[in-house]
Amino acid sequence: MSTHTMTNPSTDFTAIKAKQNVAWGSGDYSKVGVTLQITGEALAEAMDMQADATVLDVAAGNGNATLAFARRFCNVTSTDYVAELLEASGNRAKAEGLPVNYKVADAENLPFEDQSFDAVVSTFGVMFTPNQQQSAAELQRVVKSGGKIGMANWTPQSFIGQLFKTIGKHVPPPAGVSSPALWGNREWVDETFGTMGEVTKFQCKNFLFRYRSAEHFLDYFRTFYGPMQKAFEALDAAGQAALRSDILALIEKFDISTNESLCIASEYAEVIVKRH
Repeated sequence: MSTHTMTNPSTDFTAIKAKQNVAWGSGDYSKVGVTLQITGEALAEAMDMQADATVLDVAAGNGNATLAFARRFCNVTSTDYVAELLEASGNRAKAEGLPVNYKVADAENLPFEDQSFDAVVSTFGVMFTPNQQQSAAELQRVVKSGGKIGMANWTPQSFIGQLFKTIGKHVPPPAGVSSPALWGNREWVDETFGTMGEVTKFQCKNFLFRYRSAEHFLDYFRTFYGPMQKAFEALDAAGQAALRSDILALIEKFDISTNESLCIASEYAEVIVKRH
């Protein structure tokens, strides 16, 4: 079955992005994001960029990939459309004495010339853009010929992919917007990036969410992860209880812990594309 998605021309992406911006700016995503640092390090190793390479981190959030590439002496430009997240990343870079160029920017309309960077990367970031074809086109536009695009994207069958689906059952996503988890689907990636480049790596890995308990995970995400916070706020008391119950059941299904704490295995795709 083809995973190609047609964008509805009547979809108001500007309004959707404005709501998303508020969601990502609420809570404190950096408290969740920092736990994913290992995925940024793994991507930086897999990309194998030389020192002083120019690297653009798109939808960089609190800067996991940004810092990983900066630690390897790359010249990193870090972008996101939520200024507060870039500020959190900047504080981390400053603490480590890492030089990083920060710029507030929309992944669907990057303010850079064609073929400006040796590599363009995104870890669990660009996949959340509403206009997926447009943001994918932008990644390909700003990377140099022979350069690389590197991503870490949750897969549809992963815990996070299923979490999107569970939340969507209770709070439907905007009309005309496809699941972010498409970015973790091999066929979609081949279709989307295969015309201007070659997908040289698509490797499924597991990220382990480690928390004290299922309740701890849920309360932590509900407090700090803006999209989940907003989903609960959109529901009445009965709706909130139903969503909570469904999320706890999902957590139980994915828990692989061997002790009294929680360990959720969530699959993601580490993707590298070489641009023609």
